[in-house]
Order: sequence, then structure tokens, then C-alpha cells
Amino acid sequence: MQNLTVCKSNKVIEAGYRLSLNEQKIVLICIARHNPLNPLSASDRFDVSAREFSEITGIEVSHAYESLKDVADSLFNRYIIIDNPDKSQPKLRQIKTRWISSIGYMPDSGTISLRFAADMLPYLSELQSCFTKYELKNIGGMTSVYGVRLYELLSQYRTFGRREFTIAWLKSHFEIADAYKSITDFRKYVINQAVNNINTHSDMAVQQPIYVKTGRSVTGIVFDFKTRPKAPPVRAKKKAAAQPTATLSNLEHFAGLRKRFGDNAAIPPEIETQLKELGRW
Repeated sequence: MQNLTVCKSNKVIEAGYRLSLNEQKIVLICIARHNPLNPLSASDRFDVSAREFSEITGIEVSHAYESLKDVADSLFNRYIIIDNPDKSQPKLRQIKTRWISSIGYMPDSGTISLRFAADMLPYLSELQSCFTKYELKNIGGMTSVYGVRLYELLSQYRTFGRREFTIAWLKSHFEIADAYKSITDFRKYVINQAVNNINTHSDMAVQQPIYVKTGRSVTGIVFDFKTRPKAPPVRAKKKAAAQPTATLSNLEHFAGLRKRFGDNAAIPPEIETQLKELGRW
């Protein structure tokens, strides 16, 4: 998998939006390909091929072609709601913008091509503070879009190893406020799947969430987590020197060496043992 790093403003991580799993991954791949310290123009184009998408996500190349076609049809209509936008728009408490300004699919090469919307650019480029970054490979294999979202939200708090949300805030920002009315369903289909994805595919280990009650109702959730230490690089083992095979021809050869050079002959220990058994030592 390519060694890419996602870096984006915390305002985007905490924004309200709903993308499908493949839409989310395409957006993150494109974000990871831009250096966040450099400016980003609305004319800058990002291409992702089916083969690259397969490599990053682990899905079959044949399925990647279909996935990119679907994303090309749906992503243009997706929007994001950003609270308290940047200083260039001080009077706005909230903005709603599309993620991208244009998108296309090239069937001959199996490649999707897109450009980010102008209002998204301040949150993806020239970032000096208030941003979060992580390696793309940590979400590449996830199968739950909520796993990706929760991983990003927890990544903001790596230093603390704990983050608490209200259930209402999570559902609102995941754009599922009207879904999973039962806390049992929300827990089963959103939280449990998200935590399992994070623990299975990422560098983060999340403990069993703690649910907080107000009266008889569950109103909050607490996550305790830690970053797993990176495994040391695996060093290639040195190959042991090949030892001579104890065939009849070899035995005769070493017997000849013993006869010719006596104690000065370099005879492997296992061959020496067999020569002694044969009375040739």
C-alpha cells in the first residue's frame, strides 16, 4: 500500500456529512496526495485509478472499477456542513458546500478524476494549526464508514486517549439523526461496527465504550483508546552456509581428503561421524 498521509482541518473532521464508504475513501486518497502546507487551487485535478484504489483498499481490481463508476455518479451531489467557518467568512455560523466542483470517469483507463470545491480549499491546504493527520493505510481496509469517521474523531485526541460525545452530537454529525431510534440499534450497527473496524484495521486500540445515562436514557458515550506501538522492522535472516549432503560420492571425496591431508583436512563434523562409522577415519 502506498505510504500516504491524510491531513485536514479539524473543522472538516467535526463537520456534518454523510458519504458512502467508497466516496469517503476516494476523497481521503485525493486529500492525502496533496501537501497540506502548500496552496491548493480549484483547478488542481486528482486522479485515482482502479488499480490504485484496489491497492489501497484491498478490494479486487474488478470490483474497484465498479466502485469508481458508482462514486463518479454519486459524489458530486454530496455536501458537507462546516460550523464556525474560517476567518474569511466571519459572519457565518455555518456553511454548506459540496465536496467537489467536478468529477468524471475514464472507462478506458478505469480512472476517476475530480477537483475540490472552492469553499473546501481552506480546510485542506496551507494548514498551520488545528489540523489532524494520520496514515491512509489505517482506514484503507475498513468496511464501515462510521469506523472511518470515528477513527478521525478519536485521532484528534490521541494525546489524551479519551473522548466523550453526546449521542445526539454523533448522530447529527454522522447525518443519521433520524435513524437508529433505538440505542440498541445505534450501538449494534454504528458504534460496535466502528470500534471493530478500528481495532481490526488501524493503529488504534479502542476499549469497550462506556455509555452514559441521564435518568433512564442513554445520552452519552465515552471512548478510551491508545495508539499501538509500531512493530520493529523485520530483518532478513542470514542464510546458513550450505552443508554438504552425505551422499556416497561425498563420503568417498572426504575420505580421499582425509587420506591425503590427514588431520589438516577440513571435514564437516557430520561427515566425520559417518567416515568413522565406515572405518574410513
